[in-house]
Amino acid sequence: SNTITSHGRRLAAMPMAPRLGTALLRYGSGAAPTVAALTEGLSGDLSRARAPKKVTERLARLVDTSAPVPAGDVVATAFPEWVAKQLDGREYLLASGTRATLDSSITPTEWIAAAEVQLTRSGAIIRAAAPTDLPTDRIEEKTTASLVDGKVRARRTTAIGAIELTSTPVTLNPADAAEALAGITFDQFPLTEKAQALKHRLDFLHAQHGEPWPDVTQGDYTPEIQQLANGTPLKSLDMHAALMRQLPWPEAARMDELAPEKLAVPSGSHARIDYSTGRPIVRVKLQECFGMVGGASISNVPVLFHLLSPAGRELAVTDDLASFWNGPYHDVRKEMRGRYPKHPWPEDPWTAQATARTKNRM
Repeated sequence: SNTITSHGRRLAAMPMAPRLGTALLRYGSGAAPTVAALTEGLSGDLSRARAPKKVTERLARLVDTSAPVPAGDVVATAFPEWVAKQLDGREYLLASGTRATLDSSITPTEWIAAAEVQLTRSGAIIRAAAPTDLPTDRIEEKTTASLVDGKVRARRTTAIGAIELTSTPVTLNPADAAEALAGITFDQFPLTEKAQALKHRLDFLHAQHGEPWPDVTQGDYTPEIQQLANGTPLKSLDMHAALMRQLPWPEAARMDELAPEKLAVPSGSHARIDYSTGRPIVRVKLQECFGMVGGASISNVPVLFHLLSPAGRELAVTDDLASFWNGPYHDVRKEMRGRYPKHPWPEDPWTAQATARTKNRM
């Protein structure tokens, strides 16, 4: 660890920014002309830049003597994230991921090391740079996997930061595929209608009761990821079972009480409860609710009734049936009695028999 501290001490003693000091220490006096150009803030092509001789000589005296070093190597060591590859003409991609245009005073080469990148309204401009070679010592190799059309597809890429050099498809063994897929997010799993309805119920429970009802998007889906890694297509995963696995025991036994799937209405039917909006909604024919006074609530959230015509069209939306029967019902009755004469539209909805049938079938 002594070497680190002595390097650190030498760096701290350098009369310049640590990045420039690092490059000067690494290459010796041969890097002094380029480091001098950088300390003086010269722009344009740094391989041709001439800093004042005094400055260069002063810097050369701080380090060991060495042969001249290409300007591009010095700049790339000082600003590794600004090594850039030519995309087209004067357009470059920096290792940092930024796209930038090369200033007209600099001759484009395939690879450059930039020392000054100016952000302007119209984009980034490289104001100072030197030509360099592909920095082979900085190439990183990594394997990434993603789901394409529901199947695992993996690629091995080589890159310098954000600059991708090669990318080839590879086949992963299940263990590597599972590791590569570890970052898959819940919304990438396809849900059947049944699984989606279960997720809405669980979301409602999490929102109303909190712990131990989980946020299922943050759940553990390792078995599903393992199945994908073993070659199971995405659409074949049983996500309903996967969601059931997230349920907290023993609390899960109360699920049907806290967030039932259906609600009994006075006609004797059981209407499906829709939790997709975050509050329980029931769509039911108006006649099936005669005599229902207060409405209903689930986990202390009032149920919103969408009362439908015999043809299934929405006539009213309310979470307070008592005030609906007392007021708006009479306008609905006037309008609908002539349109649906076979169905009951009693004057007194409080005592009328609730039904899903027409008058003559009652």
